[in-house]
Amino acid sequence: MTHTPLRGASPPVPAARRTAWAEGIDRLRASATTEPGRLRIIGAVVAVLVVVFGAVTAWQVSDRETAASAVVSRSQPLSADAASIYRSLADADSTAASGFLAGGQEPRAVRKRYERDVKLASELLVKAAANTEGSDSARRQIAKLNHQLPLYTGLVETARANNRQGLPLGGAYLRYANDKMRTELLPAARELYEAETARLGEDYADAKAWPWVALGVGVIALGGLGWAQRRNFQRTNRVFNPGLLAATAASAAVLLWLVVGHSVARSGLGDSYENGAKSLQVLNEARIGSLQSRGDENLTLVARGAVLTKDGEDAYEAGFQSGMRKLVGDTKGSAGAKGSAKPAAADPAAGSLMARAQSLADDSAGREPIQKALDGVRAWQQRHGAARATDDAGDYAGALDKVIGAKGTTGECFDVVDASLKTAVAHEQREFTQAAESGRGALSGLAIGAAVLAVLAAAGAVLGIGRRLSEYR
Repeated sequence: MTHTPLRGASPPVPAARRTAWAEGIDRLRASATTEPGRLRIIGAVVAVLVVVFGAVTAWQVSDRETAASAVVSRSQPLSADAASIYRSLADADSTAASGFLAGGQEPRAVRKRYERDVKLASELLVKAAANTEGSDSARRQIAKLNHQLPLYTGLVETARANNRQGLPLGGAYLRYANDKMRTELLPAARELYEAETARLGEDYADAKAWPWVALGVGVIALGGLGWAQRRNFQRTNRVFNPGLLAATAASAAVLLWLVVGHSVARSGLGDSYENGAKSLQVLNEARIGSLQSRGDENLTLVARGAVLTKDGEDAYEAGFQSGMRKLVGDTKGSAGAKGSAKPAAADPAAGSLMARAQSLADDSAGREPIQKALDGVRAWQQRHGAARATDDAGDYAGALDKVIGAKGTTGECFDVVDASLKTAVAHEQREFTQAAESGRGALSGLAIGAAVLAVLAAAGAVLGIGRRLSEYR
C-alpha cells in the first residue's frame, strides 16, 4: 500500500553537517570535564606561554642588541666623522688665510696642512655617502658639500695665484672663498653633523628602551607555572612536581637574566652617553669654534676693514669676539678694535663651551687638557688684544708679526688650544667606546640563552604534566 504525501506538506530537511572545528570544540569541552583532559589543557597552555616568553624575549633583546651595536659601530662613528668634516673644513679655511698672510711664498707646512684638511674632508664625505642610510637630510648635505668643495678650493687657488703676483685682487678672492665656506659649506657640514647626531640619539633610545612585552609575558608565564603547581599540590598533596619546578626555574632564570642584563646594558650605554658622547659633542663644538675664531683673526688682517657689520665695525673682528664669547663667555681678554688688552677672568662663564666641557669631564685625564686649552684661550685673547692695538696704531707689519710671526704669536696659542682639545676628544672617545662596548656586551648571548631556556622550560612543563597523566592510565 502506497502512502501519498499530504498535499501542501514540506519534504523533510536533512540534518546540517557539523564542521570539524565545532566537533573539536565539543570534544575539548567534554575532555575538560575530566581531570586528564584538564591536565592536558593546562600543560598545553603553560608550554605555549613559556615558548612565547622565550620567543618575545629573543626578539626584543635582539632589537636592543642591534641598536647598541649601531651606537658603537655606526651612528657614533658617523657622528664623529661628520664633526671631523666640519672641523677639517673650518681648519682648511683658517689655514688658507694664514698662508695668504705669509705673502707670496706660502710656508710649505701651512700648504701641506691645508691640503691635508681638504683631503680628509673629501675622504670622509665618501665614507659618509657609503654609510648614510635612510636620512634624506644627510644625503642632501653630502651632495651639497661634494659640489661646493671644489668651487671653494678653486677660489683659494685663484687667491693664492694673485697673491704670489702681489695683486690686491687676491684678498677679494680669499674673502669670497671664506664667504662661501661660512654661508654654504659649513652650514651644510653642520646639518650633516646634526642629522648623524640625531640618529645616534635614536639608536641610544632604541637600545635603552625596556622590553616591556617580554617582561609582561614572563610574569604571566611564571604566574601560570605557579598556579599549575599550586593546583597540583591541592589535588595530590605533593609539594613538588620536578618537571613543573624545572620549568619554573628556567623561566625565572630567563626573566632574571633579562632584567639584570638589560639594566647593566642601560647603565653602560647611559655612561657612554653622559661621560662620552655628550663630552665629545661639546669638545667638537669648542674645536670648531676655535678654528673659526682663528680664521676671523687672520681675515681681520687680510681684509683690513674692507668688510663691515651693519654697525660699521670690522666684521671679522666682531666674529672673533663672538667666537671667544662662545668659548669662554663674556670674560674678554682683549679689547675691541680700539682698545687695549685686558686680563682674562679666572674661569670661563657658565654656559660657555669651555665651562660645559669642564663640567662634563669626569676624571683628571679629561680635565687636564681642557684646562690647558682654557689657559691657551686666555693667552690668545691677551695676545690678540696686543695685535689689534698695534694694528690700530698703524703698524700693520708689527700686528702681522704678533699673529703669524715666529715667537709669542696668537698662532702659538691657537695651536695649544687645538692640540689640547684634540687630546681631550681622543680621551672622551676612548671613554665612550669602553662604556658602550660594556653596555653592548651585557646583552651578548641573552637572545639565544632565552630561546634555549624557554624550550627546556616548555619540555619540563610537558613532562611534569605527563607524569600526572600517567597516574590515570
